[in-house]
Amino acid sequence: MLCGIDEAGRGPIAGDLVMAGCILNVEVQGLNDSKKLSEKKRETLYEEIIQKSTYHIVKFSPKQIDNDGISKCLACGLREIMQNLECKNYLFDGNTTFGVDGLETMVKADGKVAEVSAASILAKVTHDRDIKKEALKYPEYEFEKHKGYGTARHVEMIKKHGYCEIHRRSYKLKALEPTLF
Repeated sequence: MLCGIDEAGRGPIAGDLVMAGCILNVEVQGLNDSKKLSEKKRETLYEEIIQKSTYHIVKFSPKQIDNDGISKCLACGLREIMQNLECKNYLFDGNTTFGVDGLETMVKADGKVAEVSAASILAKVTHDRDIKKEALKYPEYEFEKHKGYGTARHVEMIKKHGYCEIHRRSYKLKALEPTLF
């Protein structure tokens, strides 16, 4: 039995980091790296994965990321998933365990291993649903469009409106640094 683990939201400058662990109890057709699937397909697969798996989802707020750092949050999330999902083998997408023992890694596992693909979809859909809720609270940032990533438009909105509660202030952007003459 294998528990696949993946995350969504490591790179954005706003919103939560979401991690998911997934043990498939029944085969799910059409799984792939969440980034290679349409939003509609991810949503459909999400519901099927929920029904056909044992899973655990962990979230870290922008404040936790700013206070503890992304690596510590990832390590804590990995440990929490492993404590909540009893399994013989754990596979995390990527190339580092963040110091967590009893865990294997594989680059691009989210496109190669069904359990990691499922975890990828659980994490991505959860992240995107959450950021869309935040977009309703903060419409001026257009989170529903860029999902919290540091796009030119997002940076433009930060310059205009300043940071809001869900921005990660520890993520420094050159475009927002004062220019020195």
